[in-house]
Amino acid sequence: MAVRHRLIEASPEDVWKILSDVDHYGDWVVGTSRAELDEGHWPELGAALRYEVRIGPLTLHNRTVVRRSEPPALLELEAHSGPLGTARIAMELRPWGGHTLIILDEHPLRGAGATLHNPLLDAAQWWRSRPMLARLARLCEEPADEGHSPVTPARTRPHAI
Repeated sequence: MAVRHRLIEASPEDVWKILSDVDHYGDWVVGTSRAELDEGHWPELGAALRYEVRIGPLTLHNRTVVRRSEPPALLELEAHSGPLGTARIAMELRPWGGHTLIILDEHPLRGAGATLHNPLLDAAQWWRSRPMLARLARLCEEPADEGHSPVTPARTRPHAI
């Protein structure tokens, strides 16, 4: 299990806006590109995204489903990574002196990732989460441009990849 935290200089509500924006998903999730709504209304319970993950010359087509959503405090996701299996990604947003302490807990659930789970894989996830939280913080801490929020509304219709 890889657990990491970061203090973000924005309110939990502002952090939630970024987490709720499908268009920003690929901006903060390391290795992800072309995220699009697959079903439901992100990030409501049962909603799903599909996206591409590029690893060198390989392109994987993955899907993530919301398993728990308690705005603006808790978001739990299940990432489906084909033959690698699934992983649980939980993000807890705690108010912290006008800012947000985000706690990210990620671990494999099923498939090869769960079968091969070991401290080395935990370390890799832990290192991957550092830039991911840094990207999320940067998006949340960007100043609003001309009175507009740095986020756009989440997509509500499925789009083809």
